[in-house]
Amino acid sequence: MNLKTFLKQATKKEQAELAAVCSDSVPYLYQLAGRHRYASPHMAMRIEQMSRHIAAKSNDRLELVPRETLVRHPEIFSGLLLGT
Repeated sequence: MNLKTFLKQATKKEQAELAAVCSDSVPYLYQLAGRHRYASPHMAMRIEQMSRHIAAKSNDRLELVPRETLVRHPEIFSGLLLGT
């Protein structure tokens, strides 16, 4: 699930919970979702982890947001940060 879809389907509380883990605001998440800005690799990993946590509590309404969809160059995750 991409971030834009996640934010549309999430409740305001879930959006705020996701924004809090990034130390940012919900409007900033919408900037990431619209590809007006890109997340750092570290922030992308935190968003993925928190979206997994929120999705687990949503009774299959939401899915995790893959970190590769949040960064400008997704190839940075192939091996470099994963330790392979």
